[in-house]
Amino acid sequence: MVRLQSYVLGAWHEGAAPFRSLIDPATEEVVAETSTSGIDYAAVMNHAREVGGPALRAMTFAERGAALKAISKALYAKREWLIEVAMANGGNTRGDAKFDVDGATGTLSYYAYLGKTLGDRTYLTDGDSEALIPGNARFHGLHIRVPKRGVAVHVNAFNFPAWGTFEKAAVALLAGVPVVSKPATATAWLAYEMTKIVVESGVLPAGAFQFIGGSCGDLLDNLTGQDILAFTGSANTAATLRAGKGPVSASTAVNIEADSLNSAVLGPDVQRGDDLYHWFINSVRLEMTQKAGQKCTAIRRVFVPEGMAEAVIEDLSEELGRIVIGDPRADGVRMGPLSDMSQLDDYREGVGQLAQEAAIVYGSPTEVEARGATPGKGAFVSPVLLHCTDPHGAEHVHAREVFGPVATVMPYDGTAGDVGALVARGGGSLVSSVATSDKKFLQALALDAAAWNGRLLLVDKKVSDTVTPHGMVLPSCVHGGPGRAGGGEELGGLRGLDLYLQRSALQGNVALLNKLFA
Repeated sequence: MVRLQSYVLGAWHEGAAPFRSLIDPATEEVVAETSTSGIDYAAVMNHAREVGGPALRAMTFAERGAALKAISKALYAKREWLIEVAMANGGNTRGDAKFDVDGATGTLSYYAYLGKTLGDRTYLTDGDSEALIPGNARFHGLHIRVPKRGVAVHVNAFNFPAWGTFEKAAVALLAGVPVVSKPATATAWLAYEMTKIVVESGVLPAGAFQFIGGSCGDLLDNLTGQDILAFTGSANTAATLRAGKGPVSASTAVNIEADSLNSAVLGPDVQRGDDLYHWFINSVRLEMTQKAGQKCTAIRRVFVPEGMAEAVIEDLSEELGRIVIGDPRADGVRMGPLSDMSQLDDYREGVGQLAQEAAIVYGSPTEVEARGATPGKGAFVSPVLLHCTDPHGAEHVHAREVFGPVATVMPYDGTAGDVGALVARGGGSLVSSVATSDKKFLQALALDAAAWNGRLLLVDKKVSDTVTPHGMVLPSCVHGGPGRAGGGEELGGLRGLDLYLQRSALQGNVALLNKLFA
């Protein structure tokens, strides 16, 4: 059994009893334990501000990018070990573990490349200078963006301990802001092992990256107006964080990625058996079962034209029936357990709530055959597909995100206006996908749904064999969403740096501004 430590103040810190246990959700065996007792969180924050921040700001974007590239290579060199840890502590299949670990190293590499393109600068300009007073050619304004003088505190979710940790860290470190990273404790073993690799690589300056391997105590009480808080998790926790001392009294910048009832829309032109139809079915199946449906981008609502629901349910049920559930180390298993035993109760309670207004047409919230598992052990669940015949009159299917392999099929009248209204009922989503080659329908729905989604995947027959999966977050595109999805925005290439940089307007002599700052 591993005892996790925190990396703070330039050293590894091991807490004292009582320890919290981390389990293998396939066997319920304890695989690790952790405690953060004795950490001085005010000192941790000051160490980042006074040591890490100045050191990072002294580096150019190119130098920071080179550090990110070195970290990506160091992590990739230990890829097999990291995959094993993800399988043991997260219940991931090998494919799901690779998805998480490779997402982390890929995002680090992408931002390393951006750092190289930005070159030997330590700040960014925002557009050209412009005259401020008519008739005065000398007095201009120029906007620049400089690193904030605080700390980026990252609170990450349990489902992506690798990708979640380093997609945030890559952007903050490139921007020149030190990081204090706190993963969800239940699956923190993977983030801990990755932090060990980062520390051993020695490529980051002291104080640039600190790691909290468990409860974060009063860490968030130390937030100031120059700090940044980025959180991924439930909407309830997000509301608590927004009401904290720092955000309320010091206007700490807060970025939230929360609940999301993502949608998949089958266009009225798509016929059963078409290539685009097969893409749609396979996409929903993948998003329901990858990571056991525990993805913030997973498809929860499936909208199909009236008259197509029976076919979609039949074909999707057939695909789900091919998914072998069980211990991720057993041969042939394609879906492991939920990440934590507490998620099992939430899954069953959530399915029960959805079943009040939708019929279960595939699977069961209480019965599952798990290959290689001990009967009665593990957080194993069956994929559950529901059918709601009255989506406009329903409430739960548009309000309750069951964080597991669960989706609801619902009809619409074939028009973009009708399905657009149903997509909007989710109150804001991270991503929705649309499968159609009907250009008018696609344009109308995209312009309507864009206001309710951080990202739209628009798939016609010409790209259905080449597009990335619905749930894949690409570092070049923004990740986040309005409303219930948190109202935040991460990644998006250079757009991601905006959270960590302060934009300031410089007003003065145009010749001087352009000479010194442009």
